[in-house]
Amino acid sequence: MSGLPGLRGGDHVGITVPDLEQATAFLVDVLGAERFYDLGPLAADDDWMSVHLGVDNRARADVIRFFRLGAGLNLEVFQYEAPDQRLVPPRNSDIGGHHIALYVDDVEAAVDHLRGAGVDVMGKPSLRTTGPHAGQTWVYFRAPWGLQLELVSYPNGKAYERDTDRRLWDPRRPSY
Repeated sequence: MSGLPGLRGGDHVGITVPDLEQATAFLVDVLGAERFYDLGPLAADDDWMSVHLGVDNRARADVIRFFRLGAGLNLEVFQYEAPDQRLVPPRNSDIGGHHIALYVDDVEAAVDHLRGAGVDVMGKPSLRTTGPHAGQTWVYFRAPWGLQLELVSYPNGKAYERDTDRRLWDPRRPSY
């Protein structure tokens, strides 16, 4: 057997934030996420937290909030309290570094919107002209708590699509 049995795709991305209400405002008011529901608290009096989540046994998240971004990404957002919590988000180059990429139809319009909302957009959009991603425009930006996100757009597809009938999941054609 090869691969994870029954895998259908990603369900959600979990994000830890320093201020759940600030994150909610950013996700809903700036990015346009739809808020769904809250769960919680998440805490235990034994070793459940370290065994199941790999965090300090005294860690707790009073509220876990769920959002939907567009047609394909759910977010599970935590505001943890933990005695050994690191307060600096990792850079992309750090082990465990990460970013979340969001597909938009028009990168320039999205960048204008982000800048108008006071968001830290990292440089100017770049257009890939060579390689498998030729045709893609992208730019990074930061959430108020330092999470790096990326805008991507490839309205005419990517170059790799000319060489194969296999496709990465594409928000332009979610059922493809």
